[in-house]
Amino acid sequence: MHDEKMYEKYDEIPKSKSKIKREMQRLRDLGEELVDLPRASLKKFDFSEILRDSIILAQGLKREARRRQLQHIGKLLRDENDAAIWQLLSQVSQPQREELKAFHEIEEWRDRLLDGDDEVINQAVNRFQGADRQYLRQLVRNARKERQQEKPPKSARLLFQYLKGLRKT
Repeated sequence: MHDEKMYEKYDEIPKSKSKIKREMQRLRDLGEELVDLPRASLKKFDFSEILRDSIILAQGLKREARRRQLQHIGKLLRDENDAAIWQLLSQVSQPQREELKAFHEIEEWRDRLLDGDDEVINQAVNRFQGADRQYLRQLVRNARKERQQEKPPKSARLLFQYLKGLRKT
């Protein structure tokens, strides 16, 4: 019977070196995602104080120091419930992703309006509910003129802000 217990622990297949490296890389990636979060968002996570302090420290570091700190954070994450952290991270960062997507969409519309013709203005009026066609044409015309005269893009910024305001309504 004593021999059976001894052999039970050998029945487990040891992790390969490659699998261990992949798991550590996953933890470092998780650490990097956490470091990129704003400090206010970090308060939502329930992890150790030393890990929280290490993440905050890494936010102020650059290049090699940051890389070493991320290594350290990855090691600290071994003792944490990384599945729960990943899940909460996806919930926390989802609104930021949606905001970034909306920002890029507005930038794309602005660029299309500046490079396009009246048809693009019609499409924009259809896309953005409550858009004033005349004001939109005026902003586009002024922005094109500024670009042609190599002036600062004041009207292009105004166009972006206008589209951004229309998107929220």
